[in-house]
Amino acid sequence: MSEPRAIKIAINALGGQGGGVLANWIVRLGEKAGYIAQATSVPGVAQRTGATVYYIELFPEAAAQAKGKPPVLALMPVPGDVDIVIASEMMEAGRALARGFVSNKTTLIASSHRVYAIGEKIAMGDGRENAGDIEKLARKTAGRFVLADMDAAAKEAGAVISAALFGALAGSEVLPFPKESFEKTVSADGGKRGEASLKAFRAGYDA
Repeated sequence: MSEPRAIKIAINALGGQGGGVLANWIVRLGEKAGYIAQATSVPGVAQRTGATVYYIELFPEAAAQAKGKPPVLALMPVPGDVDIVIASEMMEAGRALARGFVSNKTTLIASSHRVYAIGEKIAMGDGRENAGDIEKLARKTAGRFVLADMDAAAKEAGAVISAALFGALAGSEVLPFPKESFEKTVSADGGKRGEASLKAFRAGYDA
């Protein structure tokens, strides 16, 4: 029988896209389901209002109790050892690929839209990077690749992209939690914000 191990999740997001909210939702989801959760983040600067890596590890509490000691959880993702990568934009998926977070054991969930970097915007002529190259590499590298325009889904719902990405995470069924648990986590925010987030979540789930 194999030893229980942590579920390792990395989120690559830009400032203002709700990456911290998404990380907190995953932590709350895990804790409600009986998992020990740890989350860390490394904020970025400049570029596109700051690109941040959020990292979460979930470990079954029952397994820790059976062993009689708490698990040792990592503070940062290790290249080649990440189960789920969530990228809020195509070049954020590229950044995850470049850092080695994506391997044949990884489910990569990404939004297909672009938020252009400073270097792309100030170039003389068309300085845009080729998102198609990133998509090809992602399909070749990831064990599973989930791609859709999560930004459009979120905007149509009047919410932030993090809610649609949370829906895509639920829809991928890569975590051992039912859809209803995800929905309850989003609904806990309450009010109109919670309603809009839930609508975006469902759009991401369907995608």
